[in-house]
Amino acid sequence: MIVFTGSQAVGCQIYANAAILQPGQKHLKRVVAEMGGKNAIVVDESADLDQAVQGVVQSAFGYSGQKCSACSRAIVLESIYDTFLNRVIEATRSLNIGMAESPSTQVGPVIDAEAQTRIQNYIEQGRTEAEVALEMPVPESGYFVSPVVFANVAPTAKIAQEEIFGPVLAVIKAKSFEEALTIANSTPYALTGGLYSRTPSHIQQAQAEYEVGNLYINRGITGAIVARQPFGGFKLSGVGSKAGGPDYLLQFLEPRVVTENVQRQGFAPIEGAD
Repeated sequence: MIVFTGSQAVGCQIYANAAILQPGQKHLKRVVAEMGGKNAIVVDESADLDQAVQGVVQSAFGYSGQKCSACSRAIVLESIYDTFLNRVIEATRSLNIGMAESPSTQVGPVIDAEAQTRIQNYIEQGRTEAEVALEMPVPESGYFVSPVVFANVAPTAKIAQEEIFGPVLAVIKAKSFEEALTIANSTPYALTGGLYSRTPSHIQQAQAEYEVGNLYINRGITGAIVARQPFGGFKLSGVGSKAGGPDYLLQFLEPRVVTENVQRQGFAPIEGAD
């Protein structure tokens, strides 16, 4: 039994290696893998923007975007796009960036130099694909990456398709709610998604058509709680039962069935009798 959380590339390699029968092996290895996502929050024209802006900013930049459930795409209906974007920019601008041990810090450094370089490379890629709406100053010492908001991002852009695992938000415009869902479902991942809406038909449609393992409606998309929001996705986000769910531990067991015919014809002698 192999349980893995990490990148898609490593998870797929583990999955392939586990399928190879090794000398002396008398069982088939099972794999549970959580391999990240390209999570989106859809914001329609009926959304409470106070709630939506706060939820998107917290979900995108909390933990410096280093959560597999972090929001990396905001898909916004065109009628409210400019208003939403301006408010997200100002809300992001108000974030405190600093050392992780400071109680006032809201965005700290990323995990290491490799992560810093990888995220910065994606930001440079984004400059060629979209418009930089906001780039925050950060301390020069430490593995800091500027929280960045990209505007007018094409759904097919690299920064809208590949997992970055850092404080980078792509804001995408949609002409209709149906198009917004199509854009949300257009990546190879299906881990976490969100919707801000006060339109019952949109909420119902998202529940049926939004391809994510965990869908959050009118709240942030990070912070799943064990037994309340069992966590895990499908497509290239992973394989296996949801962590924190009632059937998770069953994956570690071997199911057995024992059947006995109790309609005996007589009885055997009592054990130990003379």
